[in-house]
Amino acid sequence: MTQYQHTINQSIHFDGFGLHTGLKICMDIEPAPENFGIQIMRTDLEGTPTFPAVADYVSATERGTVLENGKWKVSTVEHLLSALHALCVDNVLVKVDAPEVPILDGSARYYVEAIKQVGLKQQHAERQVFVVRKKIEYITEKGNHLILMPDDHFSVDVLVGYDSPILGNQYAQLEKLEDYPTEIASARTFVFVREIEPLLDAGLIKGGNLDNALVIYERQVSQEKLDKLADLCHVEHQPADRLGYLSDLKYPNEPSRHKLLDVLGDMMLVGMPIQGKLIAKYPGHGVNTAFAKIIRKEMKKTNVLPPIYDPEKKPILDINDIKDRLPHRYPMQLVDKIIQQTKNTIVGIKNITNNEPYFQGHFPDEPIVPGVIVIEAMAQVGGLLVLNEKGSNDTYGTYLMKLDKVKFRQKIVPGDTLIMRMELIEPVRRGIVVMRGHCFVGERLVAEAEMVAQIIKHK
Repeated sequence: MTQYQHTINQSIHFDGFGLHTGLKICMDIEPAPENFGIQIMRTDLEGTPTFPAVADYVSATERGTVLENGKWKVSTVEHLLSALHALCVDNVLVKVDAPEVPILDGSARYYVEAIKQVGLKQQHAERQVFVVRKKIEYITEKGNHLILMPDDHFSVDVLVGYDSPILGNQYAQLEKLEDYPTEIASARTFVFVREIEPLLDAGLIKGGNLDNALVIYERQVSQEKLDKLADLCHVEHQPADRLGYLSDLKYPNEPSRHKLLDVLGDMMLVGMPIQGKLIAKYPGHGVNTAFAKIIRKEMKKTNVLPPIYDPEKKPILDINDIKDRLPHRYPMQLVDKIIQQTKNTIVGIKNITNNEPYFQGHFPDEPIVPGVIVIEAMAQVGGLLVLNEKGSNDTYGTYLMKLDKVKFRQKIVPGDTLIMRMELIEPVRRGIVVMRGHCFVGERLVAEAEMVAQIIKHK
C-alpha cells in the first residue's frame, strides 16, 4: 500500500521552561510543504537560522540530544521528535526562541495530545521509507548494543540495566506505533539523586523538578545533603531514610518506557521512517545518535532504495497486459511484468537470458547488455506509467525527447534480473513527461537516468 507524507492541519503553540537552561521558552510547530522534513528555526537569533533535524548535526548527548551548526543550537529535541515519529508527521517547521525545546512534564504526552487535537493533513507526495534489508548492528565496549533487523513494520524492544536496588533491569516494547499515545508518550525522563549535584555543577538541569522528571533515590545520603539538593531543585524536603521513587510511577516500568521514547526521538534523526525491528540493549542518546548516523550512511549509498522484488507474488501487469498497452514486440519488448505502481511511480522487471539477440555481436565471448537497451527498457516502464490512464496502445504512444544524467555503474550480463523504478519528477503538462529512473540488479544500482518524453495521440 502506498504511504503518503503528512503535516499538521494548523500551528501549535507551547510555552514552557528548558530542563537544562531554566529559560522560559516559546515554541511554535507549523505546517510545512511536501519533502520539507522536520526543520528547526531559532527565532531569537539574527537571520533566524533554520536547519533539518538530522543526525549530522548532533554535537552533544549528555542528558539529552543537542543539534548544532554554528550559532544555531537546539537541545533536548528528543521528546518532540519522538512524538512526531510515532504520529507519522513528516513535514513541520519548529520555531523556538531559545537554545532548547521546552521540557513540559518530561515526557511526550503534551506533544502527542496537541498534534492529535489539530489532526494531520495528508499530502500528495509519497513517503520515502528506509526498508531494512540486512542486519545493521552497533556495539560499544561498554556493552551498549543496538541492532536493526528486516521486518514488515517498525517496532522497538528496549532493555535497560542499572547497578541500583531500586532500578535494576527493565524491559519495554512497542509493537506498533498506534500504541505509542497510551503506552509510551507519558513516560517521564528520570534521574538518580546521586547524579543531581554533578549535573548542577555542569550547568545542567536548571529547570528540573518533580513535575518534569522522575527522581530515583536509591543510595542513602545525609539529611543535610538531601535537603541541600532539594533546595537546589526547588522541591520539598524528603526524609533521608526513605529510599525509592520521589514521585508516583505512571507505569511499573516507566524508566524503560522513557528510554524507548528517547530511542524513537533519536531515530527520527535518520531523516525518514524506518521499516524494521530495532532492539536496543542499554540505549542512551550517545549510542542512539551514533547508530542513527550509521543508518544514514547506509541510506546514502544510493540515492534511492532498491524495490523489493518477490518473484512469487502476482504481478500488477503480466506480459499480455503489457502487450495491450505498449506497441513493442520481439525483439524490442523489454518489460516482462510490472510489480508495483502508484500515481507517480512504477516498478518493472526484465529477465536477461543468454538468448537475447544483441548478444550475437555484444559480445560473442563476453555477453554484456548494451546501455541503449537498458535505457529503452526503463523508458518502456515509464511509458506504462503514463499510459496507464490512456488505455490500450491503439490511441496513444510515448516518444523519448531527451536524456540527461545518464550513468551506467555496472555491467549487466545473462542471468541478471533488472528491477527498474521510474518516478515522475514533474506533473505531466501538455503531454510532456519528465521522469527519473533507477535500474537495479538485486540491491546493486546498475544504471540511472532522467528522461523527457512526449505523449502523442495517434491519428
